[in-house]
Amino acid sequence: MFPDFNIHSLPLLILVIQGLIFVCLLFIRYFKKKQISDAFLGLILLLTSYFQICYTVGFMGWYNEFRTTKINYFLLSIAMALAPLIYFYVKSITTSQFKFKPKHWLHFIPALLFVIFRISIYTYDAAQPGFDDVQNGILKLKWDEPFAQPIVLYLGTASMLLYLAFTFELFYNYRKRIIQYFSNTYQLELNWILIFLVLFTLSFLYGTIQEIVGGFIELHYVHRWWLNLFVALITLFVGIKGYFTNTNKLNNLDFKFSPRKVSEDKVISMSVEKKSISEDDKQKVNKFMIENEAFLDPELNLSDLAKATGFTRAKLSEIINTGFQKNFNDYVNSYRIEAFKEKLKSEKHQQLSLLGLAFECGFNSKATFNRVFKKLTNSSPTEYLKTAI
Repeated sequence: MFPDFNIHSLPLLILVIQGLIFVCLLFIRYFKKKQISDAFLGLILLLTSYFQICYTVGFMGWYNEFRTTKINYFLLSIAMALAPLIYFYVKSITTSQFKFKPKHWLHFIPALLFVIFRISIYTYDAAQPGFDDVQNGILKLKWDEPFAQPIVLYLGTASMLLYLAFTFELFYNYRKRIIQYFSNTYQLELNWILIFLVLFTLSFLYGTIQEIVGGFIELHYVHRWWLNLFVALITLFVGIKGYFTNTNKLNNLDFKFSPRKVSEDKVISMSVEKKSISEDDKQKVNKFMIENEAFLDPELNLSDLAKATGFTRAKLSEIINTGFQKNFNDYVNSYRIEAFKEKLKSEKHQQLSLLGLAFECGFNSKATFNRVFKKLTNSSPTEYLKTAI
């Protein structure tokens, strides 16, 4: 009897409804603020919720109650559309002033073609005599199930694998890039995006393994319930984190040049490059940092410092990376660490906590302070306090 609320259907139903609530919230915010990342995330959640709805109604007894249902025509593979959406979502929040261009629609052509194919065979089958008495029509049985579905499965798997790889590369390149522009990167690191990618990767691997096992052993629909539950939980988690996390940090920033990246274990030794950086330029930057204590500003970035010192961003980036052999983040934070050490020598830690002193020196998070201090001094703040004071 439909609807049957049981141990399998009820958890999925609750999670799907909650997921759809966040779909609505994200779309509402998109239409109000025109933040395109909300649109991408809303579509991601809509597809995963749709995937769950199809199975939820099955666990609620839909197929038993309506044996001639035509729902099989609308059980679409979401991988070919979900994969590029994941990529564009991450790209939209890690790329300054990102715009979705007409050429980007090319990424969704395979998914659109499959939808058109399914609509076409449904239209043809629906026009055939006796269609109301069967679950699947002639083209569904002769074309879709033996040929189209295996092809779509392979294409979806390949698509998800490639786009996840591209998205991880995009994300890690972004993490490396922001240290060239910002002195504090904690709020820009978007660690939850990494969790987001890991979770979707795990669900993809789970689904792939399930399909492989299903090719050798017939899996009951109850066996497939666990994947649906996992995806439903991911949908809810991503909806909550995506909605309440500010991901538009770069929207209004303008980066029109690519600063040189300096490897931590590689010293730049090209004499031609060194000659282009004069000692006067280096002294000018150092003097400004010390006399104006610019490092105390937790929001200090490359653009602000370039304007204040009279250099272009490209020139300042070259001075710091080549002249000081540091990236912008390490260069500014080295001043903050020295300021922190001076406060310890003055016994300021007697009146204020170590974290409080770190905030006074320009850091804006405990995690960043601890990481930077360990990197630049090879010890934790508390360890340093015990040995230096």
